[in-house]
Amino acid sequence: MSPGVGVAHMEDPKPPISSADERGADGIVARFADLCKGLAFGGNTEREAMNVFKEGKNLFFASVTSFGSRSPEEIGRYWSAFVLYCVPRLSTGEAQESQKEGRITLCQILRACDLAIVDFFHKLPLFSLKAGRILSDLYGSDWDKRLELKELQENVTQLIDLSKFYDKAFGEFFSTTNMRRKDQDSAASGSVGNVQDFYRFGWLLFLALRTHVFTHCKNLVICTNGLVSILAILILHVPIGFRNFSVKDMSLFVKQSNGRVNLLACLSEIYHTSEDDLKRSMEVTYSLIIDILKKNPCCASRCKTENLDHIDTEGLKFFEDLLEEKSLQSSLEILEKDYSDLLNTKYELDERIFINTEDSLLDAENVSGGTTRLFSTKSNLDDLASPARWAASLLTPHSPPLLNGSLNCNSKIAPTPVSAAMTTAKWLRDFISPLHSKPSAELEHFLTSCDQDITSTVTRRANIILEAIFPSSSFGERSISGSLQSVNMTEDVAWAQERKMEALKLYYKVLREICLAESRFLNHNNLTSLLSNERFHRCMLACSAELVLATHKTVILMFPAVLDRTGLTAFDMSRVIETFIRYEESLPRELKRHLNSLEERLLESMAWERGSSLYNSLIVARPALAAEINSLGLLAEPMPSLDAIGMHHDNSIADLLPELSQKAVTCPVVIFKHITPTADDRGDARSPKRPCTENRSLFVQCNSTPTRKEHMLTFNYLKFKTPPLQSKFASPSQPNPAGGEICAETVIRVFCNKILKLAAIRIKSLGEKLQLSQQILEYVYRMFQQILCQRTSLFFNRHIDQIILCSLYGVAKVCHVDLTFKSIVNYYKTQPQCKPHVVKNIFVAVPSANRNGRMVQEYVNIITFYNQIFIPSVKPLLVELVPAGVAAEDKNHADSQVPGSPKLSSFPNLPDMSPKKVSAAHNVYVSPLRQTKMDALISPSSRSFYACIGESTHAYRSPSSDLTAINNRLNGGDGRNLKGRINFDVVSDSVVARILGKNSSASSDARATTNLPMKREEPDP
Repeated sequence: MSPGVGVAHMEDPKPPISSADERGADGIVARFADLCKGLAFGGNTEREAMNVFKEGKNLFFASVTSFGSRSPEEIGRYWSAFVLYCVPRLSTGEAQESQKEGRITLCQILRACDLAIVDFFHKLPLFSLKAGRILSDLYGSDWDKRLELKELQENVTQLIDLSKFYDKAFGEFFSTTNMRRKDQDSAASGSVGNVQDFYRFGWLLFLALRTHVFTHCKNLVICTNGLVSILAILILHVPIGFRNFSVKDMSLFVKQSNGRVNLLACLSEIYHTSEDDLKRSMEVTYSLIIDILKKNPCCASRCKTENLDHIDTEGLKFFEDLLEEKSLQSSLEILEKDYSDLLNTKYELDERIFINTEDSLLDAENVSGGTTRLFSTKSNLDDLASPARWAASLLTPHSPPLLNGSLNCNSKIAPTPVSAAMTTAKWLRDFISPLHSKPSAELEHFLTSCDQDITSTVTRRANIILEAIFPSSSFGERSISGSLQSVNMTEDVAWAQERKMEALKLYYKVLREICLAESRFLNHNNLTSLLSNERFHRCMLACSAELVLATHKTVILMFPAVLDRTGLTAFDMSRVIETFIRYEESLPRELKRHLNSLEERLLESMAWERGSSLYNSLIVARPALAAEINSLGLLAEPMPSLDAIGMHHDNSIADLLPELSQKAVTCPVVIFKHITPTADDRGDARSPKRPCTENRSLFVQCNSTPTRKEHMLTFNYLKFKTPPLQSKFASPSQPNPAGGEICAETVIRVFCNKILKLAAIRIKSLGEKLQLSQQILEYVYRMFQQILCQRTSLFFNRHIDQIILCSLYGVAKVCHVDLTFKSIVNYYKTQPQCKPHVVKNIFVAVPSANRNGRMVQEYVNIITFYNQIFIPSVKPLLVELVPAGVAAEDKNHADSQVPGSPKLSSFPNLPDMSPKKVSAAHNVYVSPLRQTKMDALISPSSRSFYACIGESTHAYRSPSSDLTAINNRLNGGDGRNLKGRINFDVVSDSVVARILGKNSSASSDARATTNLPMKREEPDP
């Protein structure tokens, strides 16, 4: 290895385990044995769990640095809880049979191990990563899918969000400030309960809805509707002495012409729910009270009670003794017993604890504090490390506040997960639901203008695919007796049909816009090449369904469920996300962020995984890579036909769902492994029919010297014009309609443009934290470009961050920068996209002596990958990166080029932060400003209009004073005689988006600003 490149190692190695550590580990094993006995596991289960625990003991205690400041004893408790949860649920035979009766829930395990739920799930990914090999050897590679740990984690997150929502709403409607005095008065009267009992009653009634009614369709939106319906029940039945509001409050409750308040309509307006959905949820809640609590309702219009004064009682029911003290206590006992019975048989979490922050299973700081996300430990200010998130949210105003009127006077409250979900659901109701469920006249014109009328084919495909994603058939375990079973099944079917219709209408809407744009681009209406492509339509349907699922936050259908159910791969999905955002302008900000987050996941790793259709295009665009792609088994299986999807769905929907939710190792959809591709799926066969002999690819040969033409093709991606959409989905070997290359080359080039942009954003973000110079960042970026161009196989089945981290260290070594791999990894852990497996689980394929030189696939840490795979492959590129003869101390400032090689593109100009529209009525944008651009953008004549956070302007004492004074000045309230106010609306949204999207210099931006037609003050003296 040449000087300067160096061998990587993680500094400060830990000493070997001492005899004292061995004795401590033995004590941890003894405590684990006591835990098994205390929880009364069966003999076989206990032995199996002990074997797993011992096998992973040394693995965990030999790398305690992975757990921060956790002590070995605390690590032992986490490992104990993980093993006790996994083994009984994965084991088969006698071990599993012994768990059918008297099963131990996750909450019981965590209590025994003295762990909080939040902490357990926070460490869960690290334990899953480290123990993955052990559990895979014992229980198969799909062990994590069978445990449904991600679904369980998402369920915990939603329950915390819902409990916060319920706690806040209950406190706004019912007074708790004088709780003790009112409780004493109620005890003396003996007629009503206390406010704590009302609070607990509401949550238990909500849990009854979740367990009896919201089974398959359990999601954040429908659960919020359920909570709002329970709030309505409480408003009608809780004695008015506990109310924190007045029905006569016009700012909160709008009266009808008859002078009464429509309670459900007002609650729907406050919480952005659908009034029809709320009425349906009320009916379900009534049935629940009747069936479980055995209460008989009466028509509210016939009841004479002060609780119903000034309320329009039409359609409402009233239970006269529902919340009287004796009846309330009995109802609480019934609800508690009903939930306990279900918990012991089919649930892992005791959801009653989420309203009791004093419970030892809850971390009060995380659950009751101001945090809105359970597992996010990264700063929200690191948006720059996400891919193109800024471009998607330029023109969308903030989400409206959760409440209005007297319940919440702070109209600028940050949106919560619940309010964001309800806002996006309102978008579906207002913009998508009113549309027709059939192709519009314009879309039908394009469908009939093809070589043959394909209208029936398009509609049939949409119905089959969406039915596979949203099955209307009732499935799952039905252990509920009485009327609740029919209610449950009805809710399942109704929910699935509504979501299917929303996805279908959105699909037709965006497809129409795409057809209009493509026809303008091509100057004709015959779009046969695009509209007859099976993969294109499935991607559009999958994207539409994913937006609907993301809106409702459905736990059991999290991404990539839509890919598995439609037979697509991650690379397929990545081809339509940008198109969807461009042509659906009404998308709320939250959904744009969701699509951008998905695109980030697809680009960084999912599109590079085994079984991705990326490789099917890559072997056509780059034949030299075909041998390696085939030897590693990376090619995607043929896409299943529509008939196959429909047949499997119709025959066995209950069996199909769990299979579809598990992604195979070598095939995106296991059950469709032997199905041949359809005729409409053009160019998707495993082996292309025509070998590509021309070397016109984005990539160049690994052992050849790249030509200037190839470099210009590869690296000038910022100047690359988006090709027609039909070229993205055409057969890989088909010539591009725009000319000059085949479609596979176009597809790969567009994909790599996005990869390079994402890499540039992440390199810049990480480089700033490491305080690297701009020139070093240029070298790292160029190194990444060259690897993507000339060493493409390094990306196969890996994460792009692994290449970025290794490039950072390699460039630092070549340039003699004092930078250790340990510091790079430590700073990387602070990035929002960081995942443990990126540095601890890297795919390698090495020859094995035991198998006569055959390749063996295994996973290593990033140090081993750097030394054994990365450096041997990229060593020539690293050595040539910095020109010879440049002194080490000058390398940070040299802007030179390797002699004889074409000039690579420089580090792209990136936007500072995502500008946010802060007013729905006016075009006012706010964007944090970087220090490096502050002086250039703020001229002396306009400096008083800016508040620079962290640095006060000359006229003010602090940033907060800056903001106050600026607001006063803009509003004319500082006593100065202004000739006119600044008109923020003279610039349209499109102008702002165009200006923000350009990578122009600061001076040109300043000149553009001075030309805007706005009133300005004279410069300060």
